[in-house]
Amino acid sequence: MLENHYYEGLVEAGCDEAGRGCLAGSVFAAAVILPPDYENELLNDSKKLTDRKRKQLREIIEHDAVDWAVGIVEPGEIDEINILNASILAMHRALDQLKVRPEAMIVDGNRFKPYRDLPYTTIVKGDGKYLSIAAASILAKTYRDDYMDRLAEDYPQYDWKSNKGYPTKKHRQAIRECGITPFHRRSFTLLPPEELTLDFEF
Repeated sequence: MLENHYYEGLVEAGCDEAGRGCLAGSVFAAAVILPPDYENELLNDSKKLTDRKRKQLREIIEHDAVDWAVGIVEPGEIDEINILNASILAMHRALDQLKVRPEAMIVDGNRFKPYRDLPYTTIVKGDGKYLSIAAASILAKTYRDDYMDRLAEDYPQYDWKSNKGYPTKKHRQAIRECGITPFHRRSFTLLPPEELTLDFEF
């Protein structure tokens, strides 16, 4: 089972984002505070779980968490401030919505910006190490997937129901044939062609 906490004796929020490597759609982030001594052997990095398992765990997380919230940064904002800053901003927006104030944060990855002068620690692959970060990864992923599924109803040619906005071959081909939508990140689609041939894990 993943670790329960990083900071001893503090109200700790785990943070993670979803959609950073996409060509289209907003970036989502979640912040989750779990009860002290919380245990859940099923929680893990969202990328290691099936869609069905993620959805089941979302319900459990929302029921069991002391508090949780999801923050969003839209494509236009991403283009203005870049995806790294947008990912961090989405986490800050999630933290802003918490009714229970955290005393510290643990964040998946290796980059973050101070939030209200509270202590924080970045943890590479933290979503596979700490329960609250894993929970945040599941919420961010499932809420973003739902959002991309809704967009896909109006833009079926981009195959967003399957690729969720990531640069798959079918998605890139649709951009070449149909152009971009208001939900595409212009700063990404204007990258050199060799950058757009990369396939990202989603």
